[in-house]
Amino acid sequence: MYSIALIILNEEYVMSKLETIYGLHSVNAKLSNDAKSVHELYLLEGRKDQRIQQVLNAAKLAGVRVQFCSRQVLDEKVYGENHQGVVAICEPSEVYTEADIPRLLESIKGPALILVLDGVEDPHNLGACIRSADAAGVHFIIAPKDRSSPLTPVARKVASGGAENVPFIMVTNLARTLQLLQEQNCWSVGLAGEADQSIYAMDLKGSTVIVMGAEGEGLRRLTKEHCDYLAYIPMNGSVSSLNVSVATGVALFEAVRQRTPRR
Repeated sequence: MYSIALIILNEEYVMSKLETIYGLHSVNAKLSNDAKSVHELYLLEGRKDQRIQQVLNAAKLAGVRVQFCSRQVLDEKVYGENHQGVVAICEPSEVYTEADIPRLLESIKGPALILVLDGVEDPHNLGACIRSADAAGVHFIIAPKDRSSPLTPVARKVASGGAENVPFIMVTNLARTLQLLQEQNCWSVGLAGEADQSIYAMDLKGSTVIVMGAEGEGLRRLTKEHCDYLAYIPMNGSVSSLNVSVATGVALFEAVRQRTPRR
C-alpha cells in the first residue's frame, strides 16, 4: 500500500519538474535541437496536413513516441492556449546564469550581438522579441529576474522556435551584468526616446548589446546610466512610440544591415 503511494508521489514529482511546449514551430525546434529531452508528444487525432506530418516525421526520426488525442485533451494540457494540434512534455531546458556569459562570449566567432530586455513583463512581447532575436542572429538574451516575464510556455509558443535556439539568461543585477559585458569589450546601446542620436547613426558593427526597456515605461534609470550610448528610433507618423517587440526588431535588424556585406 505504501509502496504504491510512493510510486504515485514519485511520478507526480517527476511530472512537476517537466515543462510543456506547444505550437508547431516550438515543438519542431525542440525535436530538432534536443529530442532526447522530450518525454511525451501529443498530436491532434485526425489531422493529417503537411505541417503536422513534419512534426510526426521529426518525432519518428528521433525515436519519440507519439500519442494522438482529442482537441479537448490537448486544450486541457495547455489550459486553453492555442496549441496548433501539438503538445510536448519535456525535461526543463538548460538554465543559463550570469556565470555563463564569459563562456558564451568565448564561443562566438566574430562580433557579438546581444539583446537585453529590461523589464518586459508580457510573455507575448517576450516571445515576439525572442523570435526577432533568433531571426537577427542574436547570440544570447539577458533579462533581469525582477519585473520581467520568465520563459513561459506562452512566450515559447510566440517565439516560434526561437526560444529553443537562443540562450535566455535571467540575472539578479542587470547593471552589474552590463558592466561585465563592457569589460568584455561589448558596447551597450540603450533605446530611449529622449536620446540625442538616431539608432541609424550608431556604429553597430562591433560587439554590441542592444538594450530595450519595458512596455510603456522604457529603460529604468540605473539601466540607462550603465549604457554606453543612448539612441532613438525616428518616428515620422502620429504615434509617439512602438511596441517593444517591434522596436526590438528595428534595432536588431539595423545591426544586421550594418554587418551584412554589400553585393
